[in-house]
This record gives sequence, structure tokens and C-alpha cells, in this order.
Amino acid sequence: YFPDELDGVSINEVEGKEPVSEPFHYNEWDYQLQLYRPNWATLYERRLRKGDPELINKILKTHKPIANQLKNAIDRMQPQGLVKLKKQQEGSELDLDACVTALADIRSEITPSDRIYVKKVQHVRDVSVNLLMDLSESTNDMVIGSDKTILELMKESTALLSWAIDKIGDNLTISGFASDSRHDVQYYRFKPFYYSFNDEVKGRLAGIKGGLSTRMGAAIRHAGVDLLTQSSAKKILLILTDGEPADIDVDDPQHLRMDAKKAVEELRSHGIVTFCISLDPHADEYVSRIFGKNRFMVIDNIQKLPERLPQLFISLTK
Repeated sequence: YFPDELDGVSINEVEGKEPVSEPFHYNEWDYQLQLYRPNWATLYERRLRKGDPELINKILKTHKPIANQLKNAIDRMQPQGLVKLKKQQEGSELDLDACVTALADIRSEITPSDRIYVKKVQHVRDVSVNLLMDLSESTNDMVIGSDKTILELMKESTALLSWAIDKIGDNLTISGFASDSRHDVQYYRFKPFYYSFNDEVKGRLAGIKGGLSTRMGAAIRHAGVDLLTQSSAKKILLILTDGEPADIDVDDPQHLRMDAKKAVEELRSHGIVTFCISLDPHADEYVSRIFGKNRFMVIDNIQKLPERLPQLFISLTK
């Protein structure tokens, strides 16, 4: 999306300007008229200035106990490559335990099972995930009972998640969004698909900032388009937000909620699973309507987010 890049740095960045893509236009659902407003929202991919990668390294060091727990959980996950399935009717080798059981059955004049083989099958985790963060102004608020902002905890969480995914080898992109009316929905890509967790990605994550509003529907649609470029059998959009959809040019609070709901339905029709992690203690009033039953989690204790986000990812992608 940024053709003028050179060695990871765009001409705009060299000149101190924020790189901006060509516009993407998305329909927006009008629940009162029950029809789409065509090309109503305009989205631009933007790129924030990078921060210090060392900030992310410090986060990983601070959360080393959680990182170790994640590593243990990852090690327990089914590995890629050849997997041995026991007690099969056919296979390349005998299942010795099953053979012993079968012989015991024969001696006891019991008809033995014919499932006495081991079959080797190729198993690969075939999943792509887009972690989409709400980067609206409210993420700059301090967390009650903490000396950190919501955004700082989101950074810590995404850093741990990126570290964990790098160990698993899954296909993950990390993105964010904010908006300043329907004419300027802003989309940020901090870790593209297939990028390793290197200093470039760490710098992008360190540079995350919050501001503006939350026009969620357009961002969901754009994230879905991104996921559809991937060939993985399983595609997941994981949304991390601290509030409900809203924007400066919308007075009806139901309008953007219903548009976000419609966007989730659109992605579902293309085989994309959308799951929301909400940090809003009042989210139960609207989040289930947008994302559906069992497709959301409300985290009341935001300070637990760095631990809960990677764990949720692992459970969703098993």
C-alpha cells in the first residue's frame, strides 16, 4: 500500500510526513432505511512514526513470568509436521499397545479390535489472524487502580501476543484504526502478515498512539479484505476495543452499532470468524448484538489484558 518505501522507510517519513495510501471506499449500512449507503466511508491506510524497539523488549522482560507461561502453553499445542494417530484400522506400523490388548482379548475368547495400526498424517496449523485495535482517544485514559493507560496495556498485550505467535509460526497481522468522520477512517498496519517479530515490528508497536473516534464498520470491512488475501483455511478477525462504535458526524448511537453488526455478518458470509475483546465494563449492553453469542469477551480487570489476550488467541486457534 506504500509503493514509495525504501529500506522500510517511505519518502514521506524521510520528509517528516505521515505516509497515506490511496482512498478505500466502503458501503455503510443504514438500519433505518434497511439499505447500504454506497461508498459512504472513506478509509486511508496510514503509518505512524516508529518508536523505540527497546520499549517492547522491556515489556517482554517485565512480563517474563507471563511469557514463560505462554511458552509452556505453546509447547503443549499440537506441533506441525507428521502426527501419529494410534488405534487405526490401517497404517504404516503396528500400535504395540493395541496389539497387546488384542492378544489379551483373544486369550479371553473376546473378539479383538481391528484397530491395531499407527497412521501418520501431516498436520499443519493453517490459520491467519488479524488483530485489530481500537486506537480512539479514550485509549489514552488511565486505568483505574493503575499507573498505566489503556493504550499502554494494549501495547503490552500485543507485544506478548506477537512474541507468542512468532514461536508458533502462525500467520498474524496487527493493525489499528481510528476515525475523524466518514471522510477519514484511519487504518494502521503495525505487523504485516508473515513478518517476523523483528525490530521493525517492535518499533511500529512502540509507536502506537491513540486519538479521534471509532468508526468500526469500515475498519472491520478493510480488515476482512486483508484476511481474504490469505489462503489459510481458518481466518479470524480479533478486535480489541475499549468502547462502542462512535464518530463525530453521527448522532444516532444505534447507527454505527448496526453498521458494525452488518460488517461482522458480511465477513461471516466469507468464512471469517470475528471475535471481540472489550475493555468496556458496560459492553454487555451492545457487544453481543454486534458480534453474536459466544463471539466476545468482556475483560473487567484491564490489568489482566497482557495475560488474557495471548491465552485467548491460543484457545481460538487450536
